[in-house]
Amino acid sequence: MDRIFGYGNRKSHEQMLQESGKAMNQAQQGLQERVSQLDTQISQLNFQMQALQKKISNSRSAAGQRPLRQQALKLLTKRKKLEQMRDSLDSQLWSMTQAQMTSDNLKNTMVTVNALKQTNKALKAQYGKINLDKLQDMQDEMADLIEQGDELQQMLAMNSVNGDIEDIDESELDAELDALAEEQLMGPGIEETGFEVPSYLTDTVPQFIDEGPQTESADKALESAQ
Repeated sequence: MDRIFGYGNRKSHEQMLQESGKAMNQAQQGLQERVSQLDTQISQLNFQMQALQKKISNSRSAAGQRPLRQQALKLLTKRKKLEQMRDSLDSQLWSMTQAQMTSDNLKNTMVTVNALKQTNKALKAQYGKINLDKLQDMQDEMADLIEQGDELQQMLAMNSVNGDIEDIDESELDAELDALAEEQLMGPGIEETGFEVPSYLTDTVPQFIDEGPQTESADKALESAQ
């Protein structure tokens, strides 16, 4: 359909910029060549005028100087026209240079804009996959699980410390003591096992006490003396 109505050859902005840049470069090269040619012609005219000026200076008669001066006037007029053309071409060249600079800046801007668009598109596609509500729910669930884990650890610690002790009753304690007594009767004595008997279980006086315990006879003697 676009081909039928003449829209099949539409070009993108980048293609148009590239083609305009090529055309601008060709035009600038043509102007520079033309300006160089005019400068060469102006230099030749200046050389011819210098030669005429020497002849005019060497000629002493006014009749001899008149044709030389007419030739110099023609050369000067021609040089003025060439200088005007050169100045005009210089102005055009400068305008095209400014246009080329603007085109280059536009190209750089387009490259930057395209890069920003692609980056923005990639970021939207990446962040669009993230559901903030689900992320918040997941964080809440993690916090609840951590709290439940702490409570479970506390409960296990309390059961491991207090559970066994609270389950022991008096009958179990009596049975354990009776079993220990039977082991003492049937097994080797304390002296044979190599373990020392604590001082509070013997009748000996500890080393850190200077005087021994008083007996009943000592108490009676003390009363009669009083």
